[in-house]
Amino acid sequence: MIEANLVFMGTAVVLGILVLASVARIVLGPTAPDRAVGLDTTNTIVMAALVVLGAAFEQAIFIDVAIVYAMLAFVATLYISKSLEGEA
Repeated sequence: MIEANLVFMGTAVVLGILVLASVARIVLGPTAPDRAVGLDTTNTIVMAALVVLGAAFEQAIFIDVAIVYAMLAFVATLYISKSLEGEA
């Protein structure tokens, strides 16, 4: 049987690869909205990775950090959306 920690770490590695793909969208995005979506996607994947690592290490602090990170990312997304709205 596969150990739970091995599954958690494998999931964290896959999420890390997905973050790299999302960062590529931020760098290569032809428009500002593409970059904003890439940033929001990166934030979401990082939050998921924090939750997975919290479960793997059985540490609730990772979940707490993910919640605070989610709130800050939401505010940043609102700010970026407001800035992009002014460009149109």
